[in-house]
Amino acid sequence: MTHQVVGIGNAIVDVLASTGDGFLEQSGIAKGVMQLIARDRAETLYAAMAERTEAPGGSVANTIAGLGNLGLSTAFIGRVADDALGRFYMASMAAEGTAFPNPPVAGAELPTSRCMIFVTPDGERSMNTYLGISAELGPDDVDAAVPAGAGILFLEGYLFDKDKGKEAFHKAARACRAGGGRAGVTLSDPFCVDRHRADFRRLAGELDYVIGNEHEWQSLYQTDTLDDALAIAAAACPLVVCTRSGADVVLIGEGRRVEVPVHRVVPVDATGAGDQFAAGFLYGLATGQPLEAAGRMGCIAAAEVITHFGARPEADVLALFRAHGLV
Repeated sequence: MTHQVVGIGNAIVDVLASTGDGFLEQSGIAKGVMQLIARDRAETLYAAMAERTEAPGGSVANTIAGLGNLGLSTAFIGRVADDALGRFYMASMAAEGTAFPNPPVAGAELPTSRCMIFVTPDGERSMNTYLGISAELGPDDVDAAVPAGAGILFLEGYLFDKDKGKEAFHKAARACRAGGGRAGVTLSDPFCVDRHRADFRRLAGELDYVIGNEHEWQSLYQTDTLDDALAIAAAACPLVVCTRSGADVVLIGEGRRVEVPVHRVVPVDATGAGDQFAAGFLYGLATGQPLEAAGRMGCIAAAEVITHFGARPEADVLALFRAHGLV
């Protein structure tokens, strides 16, 4: 095994700034959700951000960085341009210990992707994403040897917005499973599920695990209750994970259902909570932990990231696991 966990997703530079609800309303920004925006809109919002900070991001990339923080061997497959942000992204991933096998694309027509994240005092983040070059990732960007050497493969649902993104994932998933690894996906957000419901339903029956929140699961199966959605999911997928915004996390697999309580924390910035839950959970999966322990690890990692600004861990999360008697 070359890497314990390999992720595939959008390589996006996060640009963060604090703001009030008034600015969101004035700028036509939907609160608490991710919106895809055009290049000119991205430039306008970027210019409007005061005291902005930049960090390498992207949902699955954040998860992979969290796993690196926990000491696992990781790699991330993504696409960046050979521009200032692209070089910053690649260098930042390498500095965090994550292999980035795809070199920046020289002479690219599209720039490196960026996401303008406006954080309001209640910790909600409103994300405005210009996908740029990352959305062009296709099967030619996947060196099959990378996922073939992975113990776990983690795909970002957003990648399914283009056919070549789907092809890239199917290529990687086949290579991973042929090499004896486990492949799974995050549903990303309810709007993403709406766009790709048939594909995601099919994936749930083909992959080893699926991670989503309550809104995503109900959108996927169009049910009146979460329990109905999870029952359908569990009949299709070997391992189902459902987060519920501060309520107990539900895990269904190995013939049983486990509910893991969440310790409520007042968020400073909720950015990355789902991504770091996935990191903690996948750490447990990669290290052979029982379902309940893996779920608790996910909750601890999510609780850490919302206590500070930014989508990646700042504390030693492995030390937090030790303090809770999990390792």
